[in-house]
Amino acid sequence: MAWRQQLMGQGGERGSLDWLLDVAAGLPRSRLQALKLHPRSTVNLTRSCKELETLWKEHLSKSVPLQYLVGRCYWRNFELEVGPAVLIPRPETEAMIDVGLALMRMVAEEKALAQVWSEDLLWADLGTGSGCLAMGLAQALPKCRGLAVDVSAGALAQARLNLQRAGFANRVDLIEGDWFGALQPWWGSLQLVLANPPYIPSNEVDHLDVIVRDHEPRLALDGGDDGLACIRSLVQDAPRALAPGGWLLLEHHHDQSAQVLNLLAAHGLVDGQSHLDLEGHRRFASARRCPDHEAPIPGEQP
Repeated sequence: MAWRQQLMGQGGERGSLDWLLDVAAGLPRSRLQALKLHPRSTVNLTRSCKELETLWKEHLSKSVPLQYLVGRCYWRNFELEVGPAVLIPRPETEAMIDVGLALMRMVAEEKALAQVWSEDLLWADLGTGSGCLAMGLAQALPKCRGLAVDVSAGALAQARLNLQRAGFANRVDLIEGDWFGALQPWWGSLQLVLANPPYIPSNEVDHLDVIVRDHEPRLALDGGDDGLACIRSLVQDAPRALAPGGWLLLEHHHDQSAQVLNLLAAHGLVDGQSHLDLEGHRRFASARRCPDHEAPIPGEQP
């Protein structure tokens, strides 16, 4: 504990140091709490104190995210490998899986499949990054086929590694390309599409914490002048890409809920609704293509 206090004396956040001890050195928070009660106790670490101190100093001096220095992080029940090619998965995004599953259950029930997830149901994760959302869906929907898209070859390499380590590589096809454009062969058959696109306005990106601004990929952060550029692109193509009754689920900035719902409705998607993240913020918006197979697709000539 004295060594830990010494490291804290160099600066930084206590929670970040405890995360480093947990993930990089195998000292879980429960054991750390026990050490606080019995400070003379000893504990075996999976890395030497010298290695941990080097990582901590680099984090403090260069503002490099600890997740990148260690090379991994936890998200839901997964241990993911992460690097500078992808955003570090955030806890608030975890709830997106639960919302997506509720929407997929509605699709299955409408098709009289009840709780049996059919191989005929196809989902997609656009802008997959580390592959965390694709992994969550693949785990929860073992009979469904998935497609994971990213414009970054580096991100796809990271997602491929994580999917392979989790045993999902044979159930998720990785595709390099830009949003729905990469999925044109499957347009009209997508039952659920999730996307966590860049949604931070450009002028706000420059004012983010240096640990994010200078190290996480700007391509995955910058959403254009108002933060909605990528969301507009996704919503514009959704009516043609989704299957009749298929859902689009988007993550957005905490103050963009009304704007995103208006965009979804303006492009002919129905049943729009907002959803809360784990902290109670309106973080997600969903809407679907009209279930009626005969209904015209907005923007297309009859």
